[in-house]
Amino acid sequence: EPRIWYNPNLDSVTYMVPAVICMILATVMTAATAVSLVKERETGTLEQLIVTPVRPIEVMLGKTFPFAAVGLVDVGLIVLLARYWFGVAAAGSIPLLFLSAAIFLLTTLGLGLFISSLSRTQQQAMLTAFFVIIPSVLLSGFIFPIENMPQPVQWLTYLIPLRYFVTIVRGIFLQGVGMGVLWPQFAALVASGGAIFALSAARFQKRLG
Repeated sequence: EPRIWYNPNLDSVTYMVPAVICMILATVMTAATAVSLVKERETGTLEQLIVTPVRPIEVMLGKTFPFAAVGLVDVGLIVLLARYWFGVAAAGSIPLLFLSAAIFLLTTLGLGLFISSLSRTQQQAMLTAFFVIIPSVLLSGFIFPIENMPQPVQWLTYLIPLRYFVTIVRGIFLQGVGMGVLWPQFAALVASGGAIFALSAARFQKRLG
């Protein structure tokens, strides 16, 4: 007798609402960071900061920290809406969910920094951001199950940090599992996010220098 675990009624809301956290952090934070930094360059604000005693690393942290704070606030709002509006309560640890979101923000902010260092206008930054985001969303398992994809495409998904974040969020929300089960996804998310943010930060500081 087949039985459905964690979502026995097959409610699409129960399955999709937790993943909205992934979607918002991946799209809004990346695009907002890239466009905001390019706008600063267009208006000459970054050039004014360069001639001050402020170091490039301080400029970078000052420009990215507010977006990280906004991203974590968005996560809190989505958790509240999921519980009290859609009736989807998190079965696992909320602090662990925020920890995973903070780690994933390294990826989104890093991509925003990298795109801003390549773009000359806000329109170019926006188009480049969505050119990167849309394939990541399609291959992350957010909409289509990775198991149903062709084998070469499944291998390609291992390079996408959003894949690991979607697995973590759904594992915490729907299954109520913790670090003991999700540690491989956390390790992959830390490695990929740290590498992307470090490379993007180095390029951004070099561009400022």
